[in-house]
Amino acid sequence: MVTIQLRKKFTLIHLLLLSGIWPAAHLQAESRPNILFCISDDQSYIHTSANGDPVVQTPAFDRVAREGLRFTHAFCDAPTCGPSRSAILTGQPIWRLEEAGNIHSTLPAKFATYTNRLESAGYLVGYTGKGWSPGRLEPGGRTQNPAGKIFDNRYKKPPFKAMSHADYAGNFEDFLADLQDDQPFCFWLGTYESHRAFQPGIGKLTGKNPDAVNVPAIFPDHSVVRNDLLDYLVEVEHFDSVVAQAIDAIDARGELDNTIIVITSDHGMPFPRAKASLYDAGSRVPLAIRWPNGIEKPGRVINSFVNLSDLAPTFLEAAHLDKPPSMTAQSIIHLFNDPSARHRDAAFIAMERHDGCRQGGKGYPCRAIRTENYLYIHNFEPSRWPSGSPDPTVCARAIPFGEIDSSPTKTFMMSHRNEHGNARLAELAFGMRPAEELYDIRTDPDQMNNLAGRMDVKEVQYALQQQLFEYLKSTDDPRVVGGDILWDYYPYYGKVTTKGWQVDPRPE
Repeated sequence: MVTIQLRKKFTLIHLLLLSGIWPAAHLQAESRPNILFCISDDQSYIHTSANGDPVVQTPAFDRVAREGLRFTHAFCDAPTCGPSRSAILTGQPIWRLEEAGNIHSTLPAKFATYTNRLESAGYLVGYTGKGWSPGRLEPGGRTQNPAGKIFDNRYKKPPFKAMSHADYAGNFEDFLADLQDDQPFCFWLGTYESHRAFQPGIGKLTGKNPDAVNVPAIFPDHSVVRNDLLDYLVEVEHFDSVVAQAIDAIDARGELDNTIIVITSDHGMPFPRAKASLYDAGSRVPLAIRWPNGIEKPGRVINSFVNLSDLAPTFLEAAHLDKPPSMTAQSIIHLFNDPSARHRDAAFIAMERHDGCRQGGKGYPCRAIRTENYLYIHNFEPSRWPSGSPDPTVCARAIPFGEIDSSPTKTFMMSHRNEHGNARLAELAFGMRPAEELYDIRTDPDQMNNLAGRMDVKEVQYALQQQLFEYLKSTDDPRVVGGDILWDYYPYYGKVTTKGWQVDPRPE
């Protein structure tokens, strides 16, 4: 149910269309919303002021949440850049996307995207900054980034070193200038922030207080970590400022009420036991959506579970387009319209190969189900190093534990891993993991105490394992239903910094 005023308008237009008085082309122009999709790079759920962080300032996110919907249980489909973005574009979990389930791969052209569908329906589609990435398009049969036509002619000096010189908001204005009269648009605004590296000390330089930082329990509470978190939060704020400029550009055109504005991130923050892991710090992301013409009772908090892949069918439904049969994700439009509606009681998350930092370039295949009370993870190859091998010579990035980005926090945890107070945290970040993991979110929100195998939770563990595997079966995950399992053997198109490193040959 849309707003009363908009519903009356749709009814009148429908009657006029049936009578032949109102042409179909005018119906499309009147009823199709614009879409501004804003996605940061590596930002965890908690790191917006609306979501409770005491240090970061995110007025754009807060405004969209206040004037729209704020989601407390939004999860990426994979805590790694390319696969997460592939799932968003296709509306499918990564295990259905072949090579696109790996980072530094390709997104085969046979997989339909919401952007292609909108463009075919007359939308102007474009992007700036980081669209689908990183990887190569040509091996998948694509000549254009699936996020749309790139707009990247404008540059400006960033506020700090290590930030991109792209003038994201200026490029969005160039995109808007290409619009034809009454043409709806779909724009992907993707910043490279808050991806590492960060300029050291920018947190303090901007007046942030290290003592005010909330240090997650998965990290040592040390000044090195606190200042690393501060620097990261400055990059989050840069992304938010770009979004604010883009919103102002739409407002200047008088189209703010009929524009769906989405703010989110591809996955969690670039820290140990976050990015490239299925724990909340890696997979739970901020999500706020604003659409005055399509959201009833704005300002609501949505506690229902969603995956970011649900956005693809949502955008298509908002544009009155059918989703392709391949899209297994479900639209969340009903959450816009009905304050009492629910979507799902769980989110599903997956990993295959991140940066190939194990012998032969192999990944760490795992699947997870996250409910309100529990996180259950199934690790298919527990004999492998989850964060990459400690041996840098087998890693494409030539660093130990290479699935974790280099950082002051990582360096500190590695160099103090045998000291009292740090040893257990380092083991959680870098050590081996069992085949099954189970965490009680109510008593262990940072997921540090694995309960799997305990008799007092065996029924919960079994029920979650069954629920996860039934979902994997229903969506044709080859790790469950059988068939070729090729993620360890697909080409790796990232830069290989170790001499002689290569993916193991595919088995006969």
